[in-house]
Amino acid sequence: MTEIKIHSERVDELPLLLHLQSQMGIPAVLNELIAVHGNRTGLTIGSLITCWQAYLIAESDHRMCEVETWAASQLMTLQALLPEDVTVKDFTDDRLADALRLLSDDDDWEEIETRLGQRLLRVYQLPTEVVRLDSTAVAVYHDADGTTLFRHGHSKDHRPDLAQFKVMLATLDPLGMPLATLVVAGNEADDPLYLPALERARAVIGTGGKLYLGDSKMAARQTRAEIAAGQDYYLMPLPQTGTNPAWLRELIAAVVERRQAVETIAPPAAAPEAVERKGEVLALGYEVERKEQATVNGQLLEWQERVLVVYSPQLAAQGRRGLAERLERAEQELRALTPPPGRGKRLWTDQAALEAAVHAVLKRHRVEELLTVRCEPESETREVRGYGQRPARIEERQRWVLRVAREEAAIRQQRLWLGWRLYATNAPRERLSLAAAVWVYRGASRIERNFSRLKGRPLGLRPVWVTREDHAKGLVRLLTLALRLLTLAEFVVREKLGANQTNLAGLYAGNPTRTTARPTTERLLGAFEGITLTVVSLPDQVLTHLTPLTELQRQILCLLRLPAAIYEDLVSAVQPIPP
Repeated sequence: MTEIKIHSERVDELPLLLHLQSQMGIPAVLNELIAVHGNRTGLTIGSLITCWQAYLIAESDHRMCEVETWAASQLMTLQALLPEDVTVKDFTDDRLADALRLLSDDDDWEEIETRLGQRLLRVYQLPTEVVRLDSTAVAVYHDADGTTLFRHGHSKDHRPDLAQFKVMLATLDPLGMPLATLVVAGNEADDPLYLPALERARAVIGTGGKLYLGDSKMAARQTRAEIAAGQDYYLMPLPQTGTNPAWLRELIAAVVERRQAVETIAPPAAAPEAVERKGEVLALGYEVERKEQATVNGQLLEWQERVLVVYSPQLAAQGRRGLAERLERAEQELRALTPPPGRGKRLWTDQAALEAAVHAVLKRHRVEELLTVRCEPESETREVRGYGQRPARIEERQRWVLRVAREEAAIRQQRLWLGWRLYATNAPRERLSLAAAVWVYRGASRIERNFSRLKGRPLGLRPVWVTREDHAKGLVRLLTLALRLLTLAEFVVREKLGANQTNLAGLYAGNPTRTTARPTTERLLGAFEGITLTVVSLPDQVLTHLTPLTELQRQILCLLRLPAAIYEDLVSAVQPIPP
């Protein structure tokens, strides 16, 4: 009886991910800059990390204990793709943990980011004019006692009960590719993180003429001064603290009283959204100038700053909905404090205690000046039935009740201020017009999408399964390498489609004729699902078969500057796994 052995492996996007990382230079940079123990054997650190990243992107799971099983199911393909000998034991959890420890070294990582970033800029000719900075918090379920990284702080995950750590990113616009990554303790404030991230980004792209974008926490005068001192530019909203709210009201009053003309801002004609938003008013605004000064490196620096006064209809509509909801919730809670008399209802007899409860409600909903609340005494009588020897009687008692009224004039004034923000920039008008400033700041969703990818799918940082602090720091850095791949691939494909004025069809399940010129990397990778490598071992020969590439898959590889041979050569390169 002739014995036939059949072995199949799902190849899917694995060759694409490994070759794209090689094209980006990730394994080469890691092998060059990370010093491993002299007795280390097996896969190089660069190959190990690139394989692990392929697993992370495909599976959205950073648990180290699962990688060895995955490698065993992909071993024949990995052996054909990598120039080194590969065994399943190259992917044990202790080897992966050692890789995280190596990535947690701050000096090595800083050099890796600089060297890799400069290579990517050179190879892919990426734009470097705009850099966006922002931070996020990652909640963990670990005990914060005795740790320096896992600490309690302001939670952006809305879990103040959990310890956390923070991640600060500096990313290139418009592709969103990370330039610099900071991993700091969860109780650190955001404000001091901008300058270190800025300096790390400058090490990659240099100084002079760059525009740095951030939120209001980047508006500290010293941060602005450091950016201006490097001959770079900034753009951020000013915080609604200090004298800024009163100044904003004065600037709004000038528009309301028709003492100040405003400019109408529409989406740029070249923007992909311009067709959908044709005729829409994106914003209204004008600008004023002021002089700023600060001490940088022991010297007094003076510079001219433009303050942009911008009204957003969309922001105003959101604000009006929020204001109406806050007023309604506050009134409901105030009415609930003194309900009609009844069994089990609280009877307020202490006016001071009731006024304190009222103040807490008004403050919680930020409507202190919008609602008037009066505490009034009220007498009530009730009939008490007789019982036993006690006769029936009429009992009179006094309680405090609330009278709530809206301050309509104050509410109208509040609605008038909604939608207005102040933005500060030192960029000259020829570099950044008012309309361009509004539009470029609207791209803040790009870095938020990075955080969404980092913490959710496809990278799956949350929940955090590692417990050691150095492992957590190394894991975040590992995932930002994968984030570079996701953002870069997406940018390259979209740029090529735009240049060729073509669309991709077939990326949407159930709608094969739907086309897009702006595909996501996740959909591009999903197009390779179902590619299988099969080896049939007969007594006198070995037959190898690979699922043929579709026209869509070939088109995606071409857009990514990858040859179809990275798949087709597997047929000749594969070596059957011995029983």
